[in-house]
Amino acid sequence: MLGSATVANYEIEFYGDENGDKPVRRWIAEELTRSQRFELGRSMRQQLQEKGVGICATSYGKQLGRGLFEFRLRRDPSSLAPPGQRPAPSARILLRVFCHAYGNKVVLLLGGYDKGADPSPRRQNDEIGIARGRLADWRRRKARSGAS
Repeated sequence: MLGSATVANYEIEFYGDENGDKPVRRWIAEELTRSQRFELGRSMRQQLQEKGVGICATSYGKQLGRGLFEFRLRRDPSSLAPPGQRPAPSARILLRVFCHAYGNKVVLLLGGYDKGADPSPRRQNDEIGIARGRLADWRRRKARSGAS
């Protein structure tokens, strides 16, 4: 509901590598357009932070196995255009963010890409592979530090 504040059930955390780089945060800030950032942020607050891994029971998510799931954002240009205006074809938004849920309701963001810019299955598989590698790295470092 617009105008009402909802309390997030899940906290969002950005994966950071050993050098402190947070690739998903960098991708959002540097590669997404203003409208993509706005829609992704809004959807993450309204959907991902509310449902966590439960998002996979909706059209916004998909289980990928081995602790990884996909957050899907699709916005049709007609839903983004002001009433009475024709939408720009570039207004279509099709983003993917790869996540891992853990601990006391935390969603770790591991990777993301603009599927609208490159919808090929090869790109999807490459991005999933990158996210799996980051998840493995995160797990190794957590085990080494003794954190859960």
